[in-house]
Amino acid sequence: MTVRAAAAAVLAATAAATAGVLALGGQAAAAPVPQPPAATAEIRAAAGQAAAAPDTLATLSRFFAREGKVSPSAAQPRIEGEAIPVNHLSPDFVAGKAGAPVARLEFLASKAVSSDGQQAALWTARTEAGWQVVNIATGDDEFRYAQEGAAKLPGGTVFREPQIDAWYVAGGNRVLPLDEDAVRAVGAGGTSLAGYRARVTKAYGDKLPGSAYAEGGMAGGFAEPGAPGAPGAPGAPGAVIAGGAAGAVALAAGGVVAVRRRRAVEA
Repeated sequence: MTVRAAAAAVLAATAAATAGVLALGGQAAAAPVPQPPAATAEIRAAAGQAAAAPDTLATLSRFFAREGKVSPSAAQPRIEGEAIPVNHLSPDFVAGKAGAPVARLEFLASKAVSSDGQQAALWTARTEAGWQVVNIATGDDEFRYAQEGAAKLPGGTVFREPQIDAWYVAGGNRVLPLDEDAVRAVGAGGTSLAGYRARVTKAYGDKLPGSAYAEGGMAGGFAEPGAPGAPGAPGAPGAVIAGGAAGAVALAAGGVVAVRRRRAVEA
Protein backbone atom coordinates (compact mmCIF):
# COMPACT_ATOMS: atom_id res chain seq x y z
CA MET A 1 0.00 0.00 0.00
CA THR A 2 1.40 3.41 -0.87
CA VAL A 3 0.95 6.14 1.71
CA ARG A 4 2.04 9.72 2.12
CA ALA A 5 4.83 10.36 4.56
CA ALA A 6 4.48 13.24 6.98
CA ALA A 7 6.35 14.69 9.91
CA ALA A 8 5.59 16.23 13.25
CA ALA A 9 7.73 18.87 14.94
CA VAL A 10 7.51 21.51 17.66
CA LEU A 11 9.01 24.98 17.72
CA ALA A 12 12.70 24.14 17.49
CA ALA A 13 13.50 22.92 13.98
CA THR A 14 12.91 19.36 15.18
CA ALA A 15 12.28 16.46 12.81
CA ALA A 16 10.11 13.64 14.12
CA ALA A 17 8.78 10.48 12.55
CA THR A 18 5.25 9.15 12.54
CA ALA A 19 4.72 5.58 11.36
CA GLY A 20 1.55 3.61 10.70
CA VAL A 21 -0.76 6.32 12.05
CA LEU A 22 -4.42 6.02 11.08
CA ALA A 23 -5.78 9.35 12.31
CA LEU A 24 -8.39 11.46 10.57
CA GLY A 25 -7.02 14.97 10.95
CA GLY A 26 -3.65 16.43 11.65
CA GLN A 27 -3.12 20.19 11.89
CA ALA A 28 -1.15 21.82 14.64
CA ALA A 29 -3.05 24.78 16.06
CA ALA A 30 -3.40 27.08 19.01
CA ALA A 31 -6.48 25.56 20.63
CA PRO A 32 -9.16 22.91 20.08
CA VAL A 33 -11.51 24.58 17.63
CA PRO A 34 -13.84 22.63 15.29
CA GLN A 35 -13.64 23.47 11.62
CA PRO A 36 -16.71 25.02 9.97
CA PRO A 37 -19.05 22.75 8.05
CA ALA A 38 -18.41 24.51 4.74
CA ALA A 39 -15.92 26.89 3.15
CA THR A 40 -17.90 30.06 2.52
CA ALA A 41 -16.54 32.95 0.47
CA GLU A 42 -15.70 34.74 3.72
CA ILE A 43 -13.80 31.72 5.02
CA ARG A 44 -11.87 31.33 1.77
CA ALA A 45 -10.89 34.99 1.92
CA ALA A 46 -9.68 34.67 5.53
CA ALA A 47 -7.65 31.58 4.64
CA GLY A 48 -6.16 33.37 1.65
CA GLN A 49 -5.14 36.33 3.79
CA ALA A 50 -3.38 34.02 6.25
CA ALA A 51 -1.55 32.29 3.40
CA ALA A 52 -0.34 35.57 1.91
CA ALA A 53 0.81 37.10 5.22
CA PRO A 54 4.43 38.35 5.25
CA ASP A 55 5.47 35.89 7.99
CA THR A 56 4.06 33.01 5.98
CA LEU A 57 5.90 34.09 2.82
CA ALA A 58 9.14 34.37 4.82
CA THR A 59 8.70 30.82 6.06
CA LEU A 60 7.93 29.66 2.53
CA SER A 61 11.22 31.13 1.38
CA ARG A 62 13.06 28.97 3.91
CA PHE A 63 10.91 25.97 3.05
CA PHE A 64 11.64 26.16 -0.67
CA ALA A 65 15.34 26.66 0.09
CA ARG A 66 15.61 23.69 2.48
CA GLU A 67 17.41 21.43 -0.03
CA GLY A 68 19.55 24.11 -1.59
CA LYS A 69 17.57 24.26 -4.82
CA VAL A 70 17.18 27.99 -4.42
CA SER A 71 18.38 30.52 -1.84
CA PRO A 72 15.87 31.99 0.63
CA SER A 73 16.37 35.44 -0.85
CA ALA A 74 15.80 34.18 -4.40
CA ALA A 75 12.80 31.93 -3.66
CA GLN A 76 10.32 34.81 -3.93
CA PRO A 77 7.25 32.67 -3.12
CA ARG A 78 3.84 33.74 -4.35
CA ILE A 79 0.30 32.52 -3.73
CA GLU A 80 -1.63 31.44 -6.83
CA GLY A 81 -5.42 31.38 -6.93
CA GLU A 82 -7.82 31.24 -4.02
CA ALA A 83 -7.86 28.85 -1.08
CA ILE A 84 -9.78 25.64 -1.74
CA PRO A 85 -11.55 23.37 0.77
CA VAL A 86 -9.93 20.02 1.50
CA ASN A 87 -12.28 17.33 2.81
CA HIS A 88 -11.47 14.10 4.60
CA LEU A 89 -13.59 11.01 5.22
CA SER A 90 -16.05 11.81 8.01
CA PRO A 91 -16.15 9.75 11.21
CA ASP A 92 -19.92 10.33 11.38
CA PHE A 93 -20.29 8.70 7.96
CA VAL A 94 -18.17 5.74 9.06
CA ALA A 95 -20.29 5.43 12.21
CA GLY A 96 -23.44 5.28 10.09
CA LYS A 97 -25.08 8.41 11.52
CA ALA A 98 -28.25 9.29 9.62
CA GLY A 99 -27.73 12.08 7.11
CA ALA A 100 -23.97 12.30 7.68
CA PRO A 101 -22.07 13.41 4.56
CA VAL A 102 -19.26 11.22 3.31
CA ALA A 103 -16.64 13.87 4.10
CA ARG A 104 -16.05 16.87 6.32
CA LEU A 105 -13.96 20.00 5.88
CA GLU A 106 -10.48 19.37 7.26
CA PHE A 107 -8.65 22.55 6.21
CA LEU A 108 -8.27 24.96 3.31
CA ALA A 109 -5.30 24.81 0.96
CA SER A 110 -3.56 27.65 -0.85
CA LYS A 111 -1.08 26.98 -3.64
CA ALA A 112 2.40 28.48 -3.15
CA VAL A 113 4.95 28.61 -5.98
CA SER A 114 8.62 29.58 -5.79
CA SER A 115 10.68 31.40 -8.40
CA ASP A 116 12.23 28.10 -9.55
CA GLY A 117 8.85 26.39 -9.98
CA GLN A 118 8.61 24.40 -6.74
CA GLN A 119 5.06 24.06 -5.44
CA ALA A 120 3.64 23.64 -1.96
CA ALA A 121 0.26 23.57 -0.29
CA LEU A 122 -0.41 25.86 2.66
CA TRP A 123 -2.91 24.23 5.00
CA THR A 124 -5.03 26.84 6.79
CA ALA A 125 -7.41 26.04 9.63
CA ARG A 126 -9.55 27.90 12.12
CA THR A 127 -7.89 28.16 15.53
CA GLU A 128 -8.70 30.02 18.73
CA ALA A 129 -6.53 32.84 17.38
CA GLY A 130 -8.38 32.93 14.06
CA TRP A 131 -7.49 31.52 10.66
CA GLN A 132 -3.86 30.43 10.60
CA VAL A 133 -1.51 28.46 8.37
CA VAL A 134 -0.90 25.26 10.28
CA ASN A 135 1.16 23.24 7.82
CA ILE A 136 3.15 23.51 4.61
CA ALA A 137 3.49 20.44 2.40
CA THR A 138 5.19 19.94 -0.94
CA GLY A 139 3.33 19.11 -4.09
CA ASP A 140 -0.05 19.96 -5.56
CA ASP A 141 -2.24 16.98 -4.61
CA GLU A 142 -5.04 19.09 -3.14
CA PHE A 143 -5.38 21.25 -6.24
CA ARG A 144 -4.83 18.50 -8.81
CA TYR A 145 -7.44 16.18 -7.33
CA ALA A 146 -9.91 19.05 -6.92
CA GLN A 147 -9.63 19.69 -10.67
CA GLU A 148 -9.80 16.01 -11.60
CA GLY A 149 -12.83 15.46 -9.37
CA ALA A 150 -14.69 18.43 -10.84
CA ALA A 151 -14.04 17.08 -14.33
CA LYS A 152 -15.00 13.50 -13.48
CA LEU A 153 -18.14 14.28 -11.49
CA PRO A 154 -19.20 17.94 -11.78
CA GLY A 155 -20.69 19.23 -8.55
CA GLY A 156 -19.34 16.29 -6.55
CA THR A 157 -17.40 16.38 -3.29
CA VAL A 158 -13.69 15.65 -3.61
CA PHE A 159 -12.31 14.04 -0.48
CA ARG A 160 -9.40 12.05 0.88
CA GLU A 161 -9.41 8.83 2.87
CA PRO A 162 -6.20 9.54 4.79
CA GLN A 163 -5.85 6.05 6.23
CA ILE A 164 -4.82 4.74 2.80
CA ASP A 165 -3.99 8.07 1.12
CA ALA A 166 -6.81 7.62 -1.38
CA TRP A 167 -8.63 10.42 -3.20
CA TYR A 168 -12.24 10.20 -4.40
CA VAL A 169 -15.11 12.27 -5.71
CA ALA A 170 -18.62 11.54 -4.43
CA GLY A 171 -21.92 12.71 -5.84
CA GLY A 172 -25.44 11.35 -5.77
CA ASN A 173 -25.13 7.66 -5.01
CA ARG A 174 -21.63 7.19 -6.49
CA VAL A 175 -18.08 7.29 -5.15
CA LEU A 176 -15.46 7.39 -7.92
CA PRO A 177 -11.69 6.92 -7.54
CA LEU A 178 -9.22 9.67 -8.42
CA ASP A 179 -5.91 7.89 -7.77
CA GLU A 180 -4.41 4.41 -7.75
CA ASP A 181 -4.98 3.93 -4.02
CA ALA A 182 -8.68 4.64 -4.48
CA VAL A 183 -8.85 2.30 -7.48
CA ARG A 184 -7.41 -0.50 -5.34
CA ALA A 185 -10.04 0.25 -2.70
CA VAL A 186 -13.21 0.56 -4.81
CA GLY A 187 -12.27 -0.52 -8.31
CA ALA A 188 -11.77 1.54 -11.46
CA GLY A 189 -15.52 2.01 -11.87
CA GLY A 190 -16.06 3.16 -8.30
CA THR A 191 -18.84 1.99 -6.03
CA SER A 192 -22.18 3.05 -4.61
CA LEU A 193 -22.30 5.33 -1.58
CA ALA A 194 -23.74 2.46 0.43
CA GLY A 195 -21.00 0.15 -0.78
CA TYR A 196 -18.32 2.65 0.19
CA ARG A 197 -19.86 3.12 3.64
CA ALA A 198 -19.86 -0.65 4.15
CA ARG A 199 -16.17 -0.81 3.25
CA VAL A 200 -15.01 2.01 5.51
CA THR A 201 -17.24 0.90 8.38
CA LYS A 202 -15.67 -2.55 8.20
CA ALA A 203 -12.18 -1.04 8.03
CA TYR A 204 -12.49 1.73 10.61
CA GLY A 205 -15.74 1.25 12.53
CA ASP A 206 -13.92 -0.19 15.54
CA LYS A 207 -11.39 2.67 15.56
CA LEU A 208 -13.74 5.59 16.09
CA PRO A 209 -13.55 7.91 19.14
CA GLY A 210 -14.60 6.05 22.26
CA SER A 211 -13.70 2.64 20.85
CA ALA A 212 -11.47 0.24 22.74
CA TYR A 213 -8.89 0.78 19.99
CA ALA A 214 -8.84 4.53 20.56
CA GLU A 215 -9.19 4.34 24.35
CA GLY A 216 -6.22 1.97 24.47
CA GLY A 217 -3.95 4.63 23.03
CA MET A 218 -3.29 2.69 19.84
CA ALA A 219 -1.70 4.57 16.94
CA GLY A 220 -4.73 5.26 14.84
CA GLY A 221 -8.47 5.67 14.93
CA PHE A 222 -10.42 8.78 14.08
CA ALA A 223 -9.49 11.91 15.97
CA GLU A 224 -12.28 14.18 17.20
CA PRO A 225 -11.84 17.97 17.00
CA GLY A 226 -9.70 18.97 19.97
CA ALA A 227 -8.22 15.53 20.50
CA PRO A 228 -4.47 14.99 20.06
CA GLY A 229 -3.80 14.75 16.37
CA ALA A 230 -7.06 16.43 15.43
CA PRO A 231 -7.60 19.85 13.85
CA GLY A 232 -7.18 22.53 16.47
CA ALA A 233 -5.51 20.25 19.00
CA PRO A 234 -2.72 21.79 21.09
CA GLY A 235 0.57 20.09 20.31
CA ALA A 236 -0.94 18.01 17.53
CA PRO A 237 1.47 16.72 14.89
CA GLY A 238 1.97 18.84 11.80
CA ALA A 239 0.46 16.10 9.66
CA VAL A 240 -0.92 12.94 11.22
CA ILE A 241 -1.25 10.71 8.19
CA ALA A 242 -0.14 7.14 7.62
CA GLY A 243 3.50 7.45 6.77
CA GLY A 244 7.15 7.88 7.70
CA ALA A 245 9.61 10.69 8.39
CA ALA A 246 10.12 13.96 6.56
CA GLY A 247 12.06 17.16 7.03
CA ALA A 248 10.39 19.82 9.17
CA VAL A 249 10.79 23.56 9.66
CA ALA A 250 8.97 25.30 12.50
CA LEU A 251 7.48 28.74 12.02
CA ALA A 252 8.56 31.23 14.63
CA ALA A 253 5.01 32.14 15.64
CA GLY A 254 2.48 29.63 16.88
CA GLY A 255 4.53 26.49 16.41
CA VAL A 256 3.33 26.00 12.86
CA VAL A 257 5.15 23.22 11.06
CA ALA A 258 6.30 22.98 7.47
CA VAL A 259 6.69 19.42 6.25
CA ARG A 260 7.84 17.70 3.08
CA ARG A 261 5.67 14.93 1.68
CA ARG A 262 6.85 11.95 -0.27
CA ARG A 263 5.41 8.61 -1.30
CA ALA A 264 6.46 5.63 0.78
CA VAL A 265 5.68 1.98 1.17
CA GLU A 266 4.09 0.83 4.41
CA ALA A 267 5.24 -2.56 5.61
